[in-house]
Amino acid sequence: MTQADRTLWTLSGKDALTFLQGVVSNDLRPLETGPGIVWAALLSPQGKYLADFFVVRLPEGPLLIDIAESLAADTLRRLTLYRLRADVQILPASVTVSRGLGAPPEGALPDPRHPALGWRLYGTAAVSEVAVDWDAIRVQHLIPESGIELVPDDTYILEAGFERLHGVDFRKGCYVGQEVTARMKHKTELRKGLVRVKVAGTAPVGTEILADGKPAGTLFTQSEGRAIAYLRFDRAGQSMQAAGAQIQLDD
Repeated sequence: MTQADRTLWTLSGKDALTFLQGVVSNDLRPLETGPGIVWAALLSPQGKYLADFFVVRLPEGPLLIDIAESLAADTLRRLTLYRLRADVQILPASVTVSRGLGAPPEGALPDPRHPALGWRLYGTAAVSEVAVDWDAIRVQHLIPESGIELVPDDTYILEAGFERLHGVDFRKGCYVGQEVTARMKHKTELRKGLVRVKVAGTAPVGTEILADGKPAGTLFTQSEGRAIAYLRFDRAGQSMQAAGAQIQLDD
């Protein structure tokens, strides 16, 4: 189905790939040699999430950025600031993006985060609409979404599962926020993060989770009695509540 809530840009100029490589969390060099798709994050100098997006190379085409519409304006401002004198032009793209499950249409690319997320297709042709419960898939496979589990200026990408979901590379070299991310990977043990939980009852997205009356985290996307939650690991095994809902870790 076509994703109407996405913004797409083309990046052209001889420095386009080199420029992006220096500011995002993932390694974009595979896109030098042919078509492909990479998921990456833009971080603050303090290592906090600002935006996530797909960087796409189509056959014989320019680079594309595929980003949530809600993050587009601020991200474009930051990329323009970082560009300095690099030969890079960022312009609206004339294509749309569709996604789906099952047999991929010709030219579709696999979603790089997880096989359960199917394929993404970039172009101008219409794609048949098939209803998919994407929230159920995200909860099942613990996949965060921008604007829900991924909160600008707050989330750390390792706590959000970017390593497991192929969104960060620890060998690519420097990028904005790299030092903090590398230190979290190699010198500390994560004490908080996203986990899947069981939910008995209802509570709005963003509800605080309490464990024996103490703050333990936040409840996010819910589907079929399960949810994605951000939890303190040292309190995650205790009796937990979120408003009127009872929360348990999902084995």
